[in-house]
Amino acid sequence: MTLWIVLGVIALLVITVIGMYNGMVRKKIQIDNAWSDISVFLKKRFDLIPNLVNTVKGYAAHESQTLENIVKARSAAVAAPSGDVAAVAAANQGVTSALRGLLAIAENYPNLKADSQFLELQNALQNIEGELGNSRRFYNATVRDFNTAIQQFPGSIIANFGGFKAREFFELEDKNEAKNVEVKF
Repeated sequence: MTLWIVLGVIALLVITVIGMYNGMVRKKIQIDNAWSDISVFLKKRFDLIPNLVNTVKGYAAHESQTLENIVKARSAAVAAPSGDVAAVAAANQGVTSALRGLLAIAENYPNLKADSQFLELQNALQNIEGELGNSRRFYNATVRDFNTAIQQFPGSIIANFGGFKAREFFELEDKNEAKNVEVKF
């Protein structure tokens, strides 16, 4: 009888450990999926920038410094290593700042503000920025859940044996950069 109780406790323990390990694997995969979503929206954003720059260039050719800044920021963001969350966040902070400068130019050009292509690009950018913000929040939520699971007892023991390491949040140094780029006029 005692043997069956001991075997039952051991089986329960093994099932619990397997369940916790699988839960950590599932959370890790959710983080990777959430990061992939961020990458997709960043690519859409990067693809939109040259069209936006070219449209503005037609109306504001003498604003070359601002146009160069956005091209440089985009290039730096594209070159950031995709697995380095901090580098991607920093590079995209530069893109957001440059986009704000580019869109501020439009305030000085009424014809540009009325251009249908520019309006379409603004709308697309606004949609992408909203989706990017949602993706960042989802990514950070999955990182929070994963980091909590691997740091709480007994999950920390399983995480050490399974080689799970805490993941980095998608954070911006300047909290004002977390706000969406305002593209309405």
